[in-house]
Amino acid sequence: MSNIKTRIAPAVVVLSQNSVAVGRQIINVLPNSKLYGLANRTSDVDINFTNFGETLRELFASGTPIIGICAAGILIRTLAPLLTDKGQEPPVLAVAEDGSAVVPLLGGLSGVNDLARLIGEALEVKAAITTTGDLRFQTALLSPPPGYHLANPEDGKKFIADLLAGAKVKLEGIAPWLSESQLPIDSQGELTIQVTEKMVIPQPNCLVYHPAAIAIALTTTEPETLTLIHQLLGEAKLAPTSVAGIFAPLCLAANPTIHAVAKALGVPARFFAQKDYNSATAIALAATGTNGTILASLENSVAAISPQIINPNKIGQPQGKLAIIGTGPGASQWMSPQVKDILNSATDLVGYKTYINLIGSLADGKRRHESDNREEEARAIMALDLAAEGRYVAVVSSGDPGIYAMATAVFEVIDRYNKPEWQHIDILVAPGISAMQAAAAAIGAPLGHDFCAISLSDILKPWEIITQRIAAAAEADFVIAFYNPVSKDRIWQLAEAKSILLKYRKPDTPVVLGRNLGRPGQAVKVITLGELEATDADMRTIILVGSSQTRKIEFSYGKEWVYTPRRYLDNRDK
Repeated sequence: MSNIKTRIAPAVVVLSQNSVAVGRQIINVLPNSKLYGLANRTSDVDINFTNFGETLRELFASGTPIIGICAAGILIRTLAPLLTDKGQEPPVLAVAEDGSAVVPLLGGLSGVNDLARLIGEALEVKAAITTTGDLRFQTALLSPPPGYHLANPEDGKKFIADLLAGAKVKLEGIAPWLSESQLPIDSQGELTIQVTEKMVIPQPNCLVYHPAAIAIALTTTEPETLTLIHQLLGEAKLAPTSVAGIFAPLCLAANPTIHAVAKALGVPARFFAQKDYNSATAIALAATGTNGTILASLENSVAAISPQIINPNKIGQPQGKLAIIGTGPGASQWMSPQVKDILNSATDLVGYKTYINLIGSLADGKRRHESDNREEEARAIMALDLAAEGRYVAVVSSGDPGIYAMATAVFEVIDRYNKPEWQHIDILVAPGISAMQAAAAAIGAPLGHDFCAISLSDILKPWEIITQRIAAAAEADFVIAFYNPVSKDRIWQLAEAKSILLKYRKPDTPVVLGRNLGRPGQAVKVITLGELEATDADMRTIILVGSSQTRKIEFSYGKEWVYTPRRYLDNRDK
């Protein structure tokens, strides 16, 4: 595994289409990383940018590891003004366009060499490591592997210089990455490496590493919980950096205090089914394994230690996440950065196959749960059940998820069935560009004044209700966006809607037909209400019917624009 000392997903930056294939190879071995591509020169990337220098400097300043598939020189010159503290630098690497070279440039204290080795293995080349200590001792003392924290990095430079000058080192404690390295280990060494969970004051010529071997278990919380945990650790003389995770019963998965405590300690929160573990002691021992030992307890918190490094990602489950996302009508450039971030992080995708296919490479490596477009309730229940297991589920809708889409379906089943396990899920609705917005933008500004949306589908509501709403909206002179206007089994309703509208609108009222918006075969055209026929539309069509104020403008080159003025003049009788 890569030894990256940051929790921020790396950015792989490409400047030409020739580099995209290599970029994708790197993305495949770096979970949640994103492919940044120069606009107008790259396609099939996660994020487009127009200014290379600004983008690179923003990423660096935010602590994002950068893998530039370009010349090393351009990376160095671009980032040079920001190079002030090597202890805070994220990893920066240069990779040849053809993948033939991997060169770590910056971030020696942030695991850049291990990241370079990982990328080199993926590209089947040897990383160009130049750090003397790494090469001679086959380990990076200033950048320990996950699960270990160097308590006194300020002493590291002299310590390594002494090692390179021939000094021997005594190892106190257990750390396979050290004992199996090529360090000159000697029980009589003049230098010392101490591996301990205890809070100690480093002595001269000594490096101290704290192993992440302590589990903190909680069964209840209160406003002072974080203070109590620090008290618990202080009384037992335990280093906070030896804490591997916060562990609690599943009923606390949505408890904000639990997550605030975990964030403050810089560790994940994990949860156990309450029926199996109903005490803090039981949870602490479950987290530390069969050889775990209770170290200390205070009120409803318990600290236990494992003889090995604890990997919290393999213990219990995280709080489940359910994001109901809108990808927009179809084109990837209409997908919001928030939605792309969710898709990069999600473990499972739930949705209609056509909509999942629209997200392209963002679906790669995810568990796909596809279903028919009419199985909304079953799809919502599946998504909630998956999230309750601790997965990060993205329910994929086209357009906006809250407009005739899956957000309502999810909340309907929560309200109807009210399963206790669903109460612990972190739920998010991420908006998208709706079909009516896309159609309006393609033709001008027909939604520039008051408007409403009406679905002509009578599957979930009686046709009588639909006709009442059409009449009311028409009489009130709204611009109307009609969703689901026609299907294979339902072609008569659009004609009836037209007849209702003609009681309140003139036949020459502009009507916009938008089909396959943002997808291959996109077509947007303008007709009049009098010309509207059922054959003009299908389920992939959005229809915008203008108000009495809506106007059409024709340009000399044949382009038509439609808009509804902001200022309202009641000229319906003129």
